[in-house]
Amino acid sequence: MHISIIGCGYLGAVHAVCMAKLGHDVVGIDTDSWKIGELQAGRVPFFEPGLPELLDEVLATGRLKFSPNMADAKGAQVHFLCVGTPQRKGAYAADMRHVDGAFTALLGSLEPGNVVVGKSTVPVGTAARLAELLADHHPDSVVAWNPEFLREGFAVKDTLSPDRFVYGVPDGEPGARATAALDEIYSTPLSLGTRRLVADYATAELVKAAANSFLATKISFINAMAEVCEVTGADVTVLADAIGLDERIGRKFLNAGIGFGGGCLPKDIRAFMARAGELGADQALTFLREVDDINVRRRMRAVELTRGLLGGSLLGRRITVLGAAFKPDSDDVRDSPALNIAAQLQLQGAAVTVTDPRAIDGARHRFPELAYERDLDEAMSDADALLLLTEWDEYRAITPERSAQLVRTRNILDGRNVLDGSTWRAAGWSYKGIGTP
Repeated sequence: MHISIIGCGYLGAVHAVCMAKLGHDVVGIDTDSWKIGELQAGRVPFFEPGLPELLDEVLATGRLKFSPNMADAKGAQVHFLCVGTPQRKGAYAADMRHVDGAFTALLGSLEPGNVVVGKSTVPVGTAARLAELLADHHPDSVVAWNPEFLREGFAVKDTLSPDRFVYGVPDGEPGARATAALDEIYSTPLSLGTRRLVADYATAELVKAAANSFLATKISFINAMAEVCEVTGADVTVLADAIGLDERIGRKFLNAGIGFGGGCLPKDIRAFMARAGELGADQALTFLREVDDINVRRRMRAVELTRGLLGGSLLGRRITVLGAAFKPDSDDVRDSPALNIAAQLQLQGAAVTVTDPRAIDGARHRFPELAYERDLDEAMSDADALLLLTEWDEYRAITPERSAQLVRTRNILDGRNVLDGSTWRAAGWSYKGIGTP
């Protein structure tokens, strides 16, 4: 099929490349000419494992091109909206200007029978609102909603071989037509066993918000248990192993640490709360406020644990933060717990150096007042404390013996509970995990 992708940020670029890999003719549209130029030249403007190689492969086939002109979307049968929905400044609600602007701009390029498919994470009610607008201009076209479930670091796999597809479509012939178009687009993964659920607009929109809220709740739950473990002397890691053996609960996302971040979970649960309030259902989601509060509280707790490691004072102490990205295998620093902790330490008088394999440029843009060092050994040199805050493999692999030759004082905070504390203590280090005795 001939497909257009409106918005070539993280979601849109990945989707465009993967749709071309599935054999479709794809044009990616974005108003950012620099981004379009980079992608057309085979350069991915962010870090995502496997995507640069796949981009080179599909560009060579001629099935993929990028353009800054919305007019180049004309002729496509299906148009995917992949623009961002950031948190609105000064509020919890999602900022819908990008979605609304892209949709309005697309109207001039639509043709009879086209299908407009939303993939952005939006407040419930958005698809129905856009469908009404579309009916006024192109009554023969149809809106569908097909939420994305990408994990940064695994986005190519999650697009080509997802665990499920969800289609939000209207009733009757328009919905059947949209379903058939999406089935054709995704015919390869569907033939390999990927399940698909067909639902109404509201249900499809709620799936992503509900899934992210559940994951955030699970993470904040184990972090709340970590707080209890710290005052009782219990071990949150063993606790998580024990309750994770219950098949009703499961072990995934039960790793205590400094909390979640990134461009999805924090803003999505806040937008979900805001939309529920607008609809008069705010009481149903009051628990998400505590989920958010627990998550933010973990960052301040990391600062206090660092202060404790350093004898009660941060003033003038040299601290090395291992990790700037909100998670490994990503250069995304949006709402990064690691960077937030680093900035708080700096504000309280510490001399902070941040290192990261991929995210230093983005981190420097957001927090220019921090010091950055790409070389790991140089970053650890003369440190009074190491803080492992993003669990990159190279940080998991550091040894107490090697690190002892570089630092000034043997103190380490394992903010992700990925090191063997007994090994570090045996080597003469003051080791502190999260929620561990």
